[in-house]
Amino acid sequence: MKYAKLGNTGLDVSRICLGCMSFGASDQGTHPWSLDEASSRPFIRRALDAGINFFDTANVYSMGTSEEYVGRALAELADRDDVVIATKVHGPMRNGRNALGLSRKAILTEVDHSLRRLGTDYIDLYQIHRFDRRTPIEETMEALHDVVKAGKVRYLGASSMWAWQFSKAQYTAELHGWTKFVSMQNHYNLLQREEEREMMPLCADQGVGVIPWSPLARGRLTRDWDDTTSRSETDEFGKVLYQPEDRVIVERVAEIAGERSVPRAQVALAWMLSKPSVTAPIVGATKEHHIDDAVAAVDLTLSDDEIARLEEPYTPHQVVGFR
Repeated sequence: MKYAKLGNTGLDVSRICLGCMSFGASDQGTHPWSLDEASSRPFIRRALDAGINFFDTANVYSMGTSEEYVGRALAELADRDDVVIATKVHGPMRNGRNALGLSRKAILTEVDHSLRRLGTDYIDLYQIHRFDRRTPIEETMEALHDVVKAGKVRYLGASSMWAWQFSKAQYTAELHGWTKFVSMQNHYNLLQREEEREMMPLCADQGVGVIPWSPLARGRLTRDWDDTTSRSETDEFGKVLYQPEDRVIVERVAEIAGERSVPRAQVALAWMLSKPSVTAPIVGATKEHHIDDAVAAVDLTLSDDEIARLEEPYTPHQVVGFR
């Protein structure tokens, strides 16, 4: 495994982050394909054995059970100070007027619930899951700053939003001397490259680490276009993310993987890891080879010609994932 600093911080993270959305109680939330605790534990162990020290979850994943599973597993399998735990806040966790969003009340409530579920005294990277248009950005950034100063959180991160929104948040924090975001978790892969227009250059300019979600396009980049999985058949959100014209890119990935005699996932991830702005793609795992392929991709270097072949068919897309 190779490691990199997360943005301009001194924090070392593995070049692959294990995404833990697929771990959690299947009868909680909107992920019927989630793995239960006993089934998810081996993947966390395998990731640790491979040198992965970076784990990403969220309070809303299977209504908190993902945080519980990850927290218990890491407490038993790793030294807490050797791993980097990331989680998120924004989505609804209960009924009620203040049960979601990024108000001061919501943030201060949810950070404590996440700490309890994770079974830890601190969260390494606390991320806002989405931008909250209903709350003044000053309120959000001050509340986030306060949880850092209280010792509950080490670093702050953001996720999918417009570049102008991210700039506004960063400017507000800098103006008041509050803690700024060090990372951006955005929707970025070979089938959805709209982030290259504004967000990626912004992050590169400001020294913000990029940790993309869905780097394999919900598995689209790892199989033939018409193939389905139990997850893809029930993943309503995933059904709106990609378009029929993306098929040709999937075919290019397959071609290069065949020429290289490696799995398609390695090619798609190697492409992403070739981008200077990307610190660590967030890779989910429900089969053993998912982690093995991700780790192997770190050492796979694509030629300039291969990268050009992968990128050439791309056409402008509507931004999806947070609108």
